[in-house]
Amino acid sequence: MTNVGHKNRIASPCLNRHPHPMKRPSPLQNRVTPTGEICAHTTRGTLMGNRGILHDERRQLGTARWKHQAWVTCTLSFKNRRRDLMAPGNYTELFFTDEAVALAAGHRPCGECRHADYTRFRDAFAKAHPDLPHRAPDMDRLMHKARVVSRSRAQVTYEAMLSDLPEGVFFKIAPAGGPLVRWQGKVLAWSFEGYSAGPDALPERVEVLTPEPTVKAIAAGYVPVCIATG
Repeated sequence: MTNVGHKNRIASPCLNRHPHPMKRPSPLQNRVTPTGEICAHTTRGTLMGNRGILHDERRQLGTARWKHQAWVTCTLSFKNRRRDLMAPGNYTELFFTDEAVALAAGHRPCGECRHADYTRFRDAFAKAHPDLPHRAPDMDRLMHKARVVSRSRAQVTYEAMLSDLPEGVFFKIAPAGGPLVRWQGKVLAWSFEGYSAGPDALPERVEVLTPEPTVKAIAAGYVPVCIATG
C-alpha cells in the first residue's frame, strides 16, 4: 500500500464560508468529508459517527481527530435516545452525507444501532480477508492502519486502476482534485451540498481515498448507501 495522502493535499471543502457569517449561528465543526477532514458546515448528514471525545467545554475541537480505533457510523435515531450535541464528557457526534462518504473517511457500521449492516459488512470483510480474524476490534486495527497516518493525521491513500474499483468507492485524479465516486455507472463529484457530474476525461489509474480493506469488503459484496442520483 502506498501512502500518498501526506504529499498531495486536496483543496479543502472546509475553506468554504457563508458569505454573511454574522447573520446566523456558526455551525459546529462536526461534518466529515471523504478525505476524513472534520469541518464546520451548515448541511445536514444522513449518518452519525463516533471517534471518541474530540471537543472541549466550548464545543470546539482540539488537535485530536480520534481517541480510539472503533470509528463507527450510526443511525440518526435509535430507541428514542436523545443527545445534546457535543455535551461535556460525551463523544463528539460526527455527521456524513451518506455511507459511501463515511466508509471513505475510514468508518464502518455500528454493531448496535446498525446491526444488520454491521453483519453484512463483517461477512463481506471476512470473505475479502479469509486469513484474518474479523471480530470488530480486529477489523478496527486493520482499518486504522489503512486509513490514517498517526503522527501526521494524513489520510492513507493508494493507487489503483479505475476500472477495478467497485461502486461506492471514493477516489481523486489530481493532487488538488476533489473527491469523486463511482456510482450507478457514472463518476460523480462530491461536495457538502450533494453530488454533481464528474469530469469527462478520466485516467486509467487513480488515487483511492476509501481504505483498501473497505474497498475489498465492498468488492466482496457489501453495498454502501449513497444518496447520489447522478
